[in-house]
Amino acid sequence: MPGAGGLLGFAWQASAYLPVIELLKSYFEIVNEDDERKRREKVNGKIITLDRSLEDTLPYLFGLLGIVAGDDSLAQLDPQLKRRRILEAVKRILARESLNQPLIVVFEDLHWIDSETQALLNLIVDALATARILMLVNYRPEYHHQWGNKTYYTQLRLDPLGRESADEMLTALLGAGLPLFDQPGSGHPLPDQGEGRGEGIAALKRLIIERTEGNPFFMEEMVQALFEQDVLVRNGAVKLAKHLDEIRVPPTVQAILASRIDRLAAGEKELLQTLAVLGREFSSGLIKRVAGKSDDELERMLSELQLGEFIYEQPAMGDIEYTFKHALTLEVAYHSILIERRRLLHERAAQAIEALAAERLDDHLSKLANHYQRSGNTSKAVDYLGRAGWRAAQQAAHTEAIGHLIAAVTLLKELPDDADRARREIDLQMALASSLFLVKGPGADERQPVLARAQALSEQIGDTGRLMKVLLDLSLFRTYRREHRSAADLAERVLALAQTAKDSSMIDGAHLQLGVVQCFRGDFKASCEHLERAPGFIKFGSFHASGSELLPDVLFMLGFPAAALKKSGEFLATARLISDPFSVIDALQTDARLHLQLRDRDIVMERVREILSIAAEHQNAYLIAMATFLRGAAGAGAGEWEQGIADIERAIAEVKTGGAAGNAWMLTALAEAYGKSGRPREGLNAVREALASIEQTDERIYEAELHRVEGDLLLMRNPSEQEQAEQCMRSGIDISRRQAANSLELRATTSLARLLAAQGKREEARKMLTEIYGWFIEGFDTADLKDAKALLDELSH
Repeated sequence: MPGAGGLLGFAWQASAYLPVIELLKSYFEIVNEDDERKRREKVNGKIITLDRSLEDTLPYLFGLLGIVAGDDSLAQLDPQLKRRRILEAVKRILARESLNQPLIVVFEDLHWIDSETQALLNLIVDALATARILMLVNYRPEYHHQWGNKTYYTQLRLDPLGRESADEMLTALLGAGLPLFDQPGSGHPLPDQGEGRGEGIAALKRLIIERTEGNPFFMEEMVQALFEQDVLVRNGAVKLAKHLDEIRVPPTVQAILASRIDRLAAGEKELLQTLAVLGREFSSGLIKRVAGKSDDELERMLSELQLGEFIYEQPAMGDIEYTFKHALTLEVAYHSILIERRRLLHERAAQAIEALAAERLDDHLSKLANHYQRSGNTSKAVDYLGRAGWRAAQQAAHTEAIGHLIAAVTLLKELPDDADRARREIDLQMALASSLFLVKGPGADERQPVLARAQALSEQIGDTGRLMKVLLDLSLFRTYRREHRSAADLAERVLALAQTAKDSSMIDGAHLQLGVVQCFRGDFKASCEHLERAPGFIKFGSFHASGSELLPDVLFMLGFPAAALKKSGEFLATARLISDPFSVIDALQTDARLHLQLRDRDIVMERVREILSIAAEHQNAYLIAMATFLRGAAGAGAGEWEQGIADIERAIAEVKTGGAAGNAWMLTALAEAYGKSGRPREGLNAVREALASIEQTDERIYEAELHRVEGDLLLMRNPSEQEQAEQCMRSGIDISRRQAANSLELRATTSLARLLAAQGKREEARKMLTEIYGWFIEGFDTADLKDAKALLDELSH
């Protein structure tokens, strides 16, 4: 960055992070010829020289620039967190560089901006107040931003020139000292000037201003056209060579550009059209490959096009680069090409890029897709659109990834309907489903048709490998939609297919999913069997999923609280070792859920604080909602009823919005909190809401507990409702026995034993409580077993 300050500038197409990548390449002085090792050296050296404290930005810079060596260390990072850290890395570098020298950052054509670059702009704008950075941007009126309220933001509108300013511009173009209107006898060397007729340069100025309405580019192009038509001549001074009545000026700037292009020599016109196919900016190396001209001939014609101000040469590292003077010049030149020749040029341009950037194709995916699509090479266009989508997903730019992948799927329909096309579409649809998962949510409506189409295609061509992956993802989708019967059927189908195919990874995935689904359905024995067959951690899509995540919950339900605690501790220790944020969050939530069941408030609150810390960094509303619920349930259990109820209700509202499973558990906790706070009627409403959804969703994990809580609440509301309360408690016992949920049976039996004791049926109460208490072989220091033992001792005297 020479001189008193640095200057970074670029223009772009709407591709994820493209302007940011171009900015970084300029800053790190990366040229197309640099291989991956050279690029890493330049980035690493620049950062260390700038400030060693910025070394933590290197993984994000390498990932953004596509120079990751070996396994991507950020592959398991939460996409939203990864995206934010990428943007923060760029902002930190700019802010640090501005301490060395004032920095100018230029962004052009914001109306074509992608969402990731927009996020970076917003971040930089927020930091400008205290940094020595001048950011210059331009954009068309249709672009909107939220910077207008910043005291350090100034907007300069580029309105059409007023008459006086237009005259000054034309004076500069035509010659100094020319007035707006010639007066008779002024002495200007104009032919056919009749006194008082208003002809001559002044009349010509007036004509140009009126026709162009003060548009500077239109004015420039009109003057250029008049010189090329020999209407104006320069011989020491500018003179009119024709009478004004003979001048035929096209009515629009596009028409003027078209007429100027038509008057070019055949070779120069052909070259200009070729350049229009290459885009707004292009290198001399690319021009040579596509144009097919000798170096001398090409240099001469490029010089002529520069003299005619169709293109400009612009500063660049390495190869010489050119740019069109204006987007309209490119547009008119492009549309002047015959369709067949245009297709041929696009094909040649794509092939030239592939040859020149064979080692760096990821830098040009959008361009290659565009060229091949316009050339009619649909197959290659689909390939590059798909690669652009996957690349954007790796950069956590999932909105852009969705756009590329949808475009690829749409274009793919133009290819022959065969098995190869089906396989390509399945892969694209699954990549699309993955990005929709992260942008819209795991149970979003938009994912339904995508996964259904992938399933239909997999079945159509009999591709078992792809079908298993689709069905497993579809089962997970159904789980998040609380459609547990359908989720179980899909997972069972995956398991059968995987066992036949002897596909160990799919067998693991199916057991994991079946363990989760059967837990929600209340079949805890089956759930435990499946979860114990799944590995501790399994690579699931872009993340690690855990086969142990629900195992502590299931072990507790089955009546093994000590085993549950041991498994939860192992899970948390392993997750911390992996350092995958999702795994750590899952482990913390699992441990917090378990300690909530065990009524260990201190541990729950400790886990909640850590979850909230991570969730805040990830800006994940669902994680925050789950942590809020855990805090509320723990608080209500410790007597903080009102705050606890408020937290639980807030969490339930958030989870309902996200359509996630787990609502019955939250409603059960809410009902208990209402009861303890002396509001049994509201508690009963929560219970009935949860019970009403069970038949629809088959989510029976807390069905037994709901009946027990309902019985307790009925007695709180009216002690005379003992018969109905007893019926609820017995229903809870029956359900828990069917589910082998011994911990829930213990709770329901303890509640019923208290009721029976109050009715004078102490022996019946003692007998039934002794039976379930005697089943347990561990966990005697937990709250539920202590309560049962205390009641047994009381009933025995």
